[in-house]
Amino acid sequence: MSANQPRPRVAVVFGGRSSEHAVSCATAAGVMAAIDRTRYEVLPIGIAPNGRWVLFEDDLETLALKPGHVPQVIAGEAEVVLPLATGDHSLTSVRPGVAPVDLGDIDVVFPLLHGPFGEDGTIQGLLELADIPYVGSGVLASAVMMDKHYMKLVFAAAELPVGPYVVITDKQWLTDSDECEERVAALGWPVFVKPCRAGSSVGISRVSRPEELNLAIERAREHDPKVIVEAAIFGREIECGILQGRGTAPDRASELGEIVVSQDHEFYDFEAKYLAEADVRLSCPAQLPTPDTEWIKQMALTAFTAAGCEGLARVDFFYTTEGDVILNEINTMPGFTPTSMYPQMWAATGISYSDLITELIELARHRRLGLR
Repeated sequence: MSANQPRPRVAVVFGGRSSEHAVSCATAAGVMAAIDRTRYEVLPIGIAPNGRWVLFEDDLETLALKPGHVPQVIAGEAEVVLPLATGDHSLTSVRPGVAPVDLGDIDVVFPLLHGPFGEDGTIQGLLELADIPYVGSGVLASAVMMDKHYMKLVFAAAELPVGPYVVITDKQWLTDSDECEERVAALGWPVFVKPCRAGSSVGISRVSRPEELNLAIERAREHDPKVIVEAAIFGREIECGILQGRGTAPDRASELGEIVVSQDHEFYDFEAKYLAEADVRLSCPAQLPTPDTEWIKQMALTAFTAAGCEGLARVDFFYTTEGDVILNEINTMPGFTPTSMYPQMWAATGISYSDLITELIELARHRRLGLR
């Protein structure tokens, strides 16, 4: 980039309406601290829990997620509005009774949103309407990989191994909860009860006895009326990062990472992920037999392609005591703080956090707009 050439303008969008609002804020703090400011101009945009888009001060401390401080985007009077016409990439700030203020054009959006109304294809659809380049997967892959039910159907169609599960829709639970509980009992105990369209371990319960099931389902339903119940799989938690190749270059798989959680947590829950970092350790590269390592990497790449993902993804597996590999899920916008698993795995592979951010932005900037 020449000295006279303007830096590409990156809108970092975070917060959102989902229960993962605070996690998204923490992710944005990490990315904005590491993004190459000599190469990019950064425009922070927060989405308040009520859905209002607002300009956010470039103050990373207020976005940190730590014990005693849960970050949140506060809606103000001024609202940021995106264009919906192709070829117009300008942002506008509007306030009641005041003339609109032109905020200038943006070149790419980095949507650091987790969960529904952000990671599920909704913001991707909005950006597609405006022909604005953005980091990460498109509408379909984002929507399908957000829904653990349809995610598993895609994996099964690609002949990838998934564990036993039961889906409980809102109507099924309201009309015949006994039948739902009978289907879950057939999985055996323990089971994991999860909101079908949420992440960051929000609303998840480990259920060891039938009498605990009803409460766990109701807890999950607080976040999503559609619930998935998965049979427990005993083994090691292995993760693989995928980075899309530019143009005709092949997609890349990172070194494998293994999640090791202290005995103070029954499973890799929200507190272990974000509030008790000392209780979680990432072992990278994961110590597995070489053939199994290569097989897991290949399965991660196959899952990425089968789902139609773009840009990045973290693919999570279980490695059982018998040496079997079970595909758990894909995260199309994984946690992206410096201590998150996805950046750590790529650091172990030879790509620094800052360089990883640059690579993702450049992938988005040079990606074809519209149907792909």
